[in-house]
Amino acid sequence: MVDSHLASSQVLSATFLSTQGLAQRGLDKRMIRRLVTEGRLIRLRRGRYADPRCHPHVLDAGRAGGRLDCVSLLATLGVFVRERPELHIQFDRAASRIPPRRHDVTAHWRNGGKPSDDLCADLIGALAQAVKCQSPRDAIATLDSAWHLGVVDEAGIAEVFRRLPRRYQALRRLLDRRMESGPETLVRLILRGLGCKVDVQVQIPGVGRVDFVVDGWLIIECDSKAHHDGWDAQRRDRRRDIAAAALGYTTIRPMAEDLLYAYDATATALRAVVLTRRTR
Repeated sequence: MVDSHLASSQVLSATFLSTQGLAQRGLDKRMIRRLVTEGRLIRLRRGRYADPRCHPHVLDAGRAGGRLDCVSLLATLGVFVRERPELHIQFDRAASRIPPRRHDVTAHWRNGGKPSDDLCADLIGALAQAVKCQSPRDAIATLDSAWHLGVVDEAGIAEVFRRLPRRYQALRRLLDRRMESGPETLVRLILRGLGCKVDVQVQIPGVGRVDFVVDGWLIIECDSKAHHDGWDAQRRDRRRDIAAAALGYTTIRPMAEDLLYAYDATATALRAVVLTRRTR
């Protein structure tokens, strides 16, 4: 987690250096040109330069004359957002001399209150913007993820909702920082809609920790390729499922890609599993 926090800090603190700022560090125009040629300095636009170690999306935002924002900034920090091709950039309302925007840029015009040389929007503002840019369930998954990862704390979550219009306030009570992935949040919301008794991150003797235990009999594990790929992982999962079955549990493993891209069909299938047992 320390490394994750360090990486997040490095992204959020990224700034550009002006020609004047570089001159104050003892670099004249000839030296600046040489550093750019050697790849030790990146020229963003006229009079603006950046460290080449900055994230590519941060550099793209700088080239556009704005700050990385919204879902694009959060994805860079490792926070769950639904994958999307466009780049979200924050521009100050009074900004001038902005280069023509690329077709894949989504502009967010607001005054973020950050220094003019910052290349990333403020985190709370980016989270609030991401809530408005996504569906309610995806927004909940994003906030769950940011909270779980420690990118934001409870006070930060409260500040996010303070900045949002009143119509978004109902989402606050649906958050759960225990969710370890976006798909877990999506499953939790389905189960909540069914009125199930749901225990989260349960340690079962002889089985290990499972994502959900539903109504005391159903184990749901949210599988993604990142953590369940390869025969070794599948072999471990099958042994766990048999151990759980010996204790009277049924285990199902909805795939992350189905929760993300076939949500309605997956929700219908989960509903059928839960309701069939209730009917019996």
